[in-house]
Amino acid sequence: MILATGHPVRHFDRIDSTNLEARRLAQDGDRGPLWLVADEQTLGRGRLGRNWVSEPGNLYATFLFSIAEGPQAAAQVSFVAALAVHDTVIALRPELSPRIKWPNDVLIGGAKFCGVLPEVVGEAPTRIAIGCGVNIAHAPEGTPYPVTSLGADLTLPTVLSELDARLTRRLAQWDEGRGFATVRAEWAVRALGLGGNVTATSGTRQLTGTFKELAADGALLLAEADGTLTPIHSGEVSFAELEALRRKHA
Repeated sequence: MILATGHPVRHFDRIDSTNLEARRLAQDGDRGPLWLVADEQTLGRGRLGRNWVSEPGNLYATFLFSIAEGPQAAAQVSFVAALAVHDTVIALRPELSPRIKWPNDVLIGGAKFCGVLPEVVGEAPTRIAIGCGVNIAHAPEGTPYPVTSLGADLTLPTVLSELDARLTRRLAQWDEGRGFATVRAEWAVRALGLGGNVTATSGTRQLTGTFKELAADGALLLAEADGTLTPIHSGEVSFAELEALRRKHA
């Protein structure tokens, strides 16, 4: 399979995980930038450590690169990657009208078709791996949430090439954090649930309120009924708009 992008590509027929391979390369001193692409993964992971089903026919790829800034800047990459995936869908399937669910899930009609997993895999310099699992030919069955795919008529090389171009542009816009204000603004335009009702888990507390805005550090700012603003940095978040969208497309 010929995989042509603006960066070097290492292709594997079968591997445990492209993100794990990126970590191994970083530990050996590799700084990237490069793509690691596998036809099949045996230990694919999603956000919060969830299993990501990795059958042949879909895209399983990781972009490894390094930055001069410290690891703290890496949290912003989730939003950069989400915009790049959104851009890719708009370029290849504009009729699908994708939306972004905080922090980096890109959805089509309320259904997930892509998993994005950015991780710091090395320091001095900071090396970041952005794992992307994109359903192209098929979507897994038996998932706890709706899933979909882009369509088997799209080829893996086409999707990877487009994703590479879009991610390159968005990383340049981000500029290692110096352009994050612009990234935040463009992410918000495409966000699902912004301004609507949300329920989130913060530690042992379950909070209900309004998704006010995206904080400067990427946290979801939840406005409670008494006006208290609580930043949500991770965990499960339920969006009323998403539930309504899923009912519409059920």
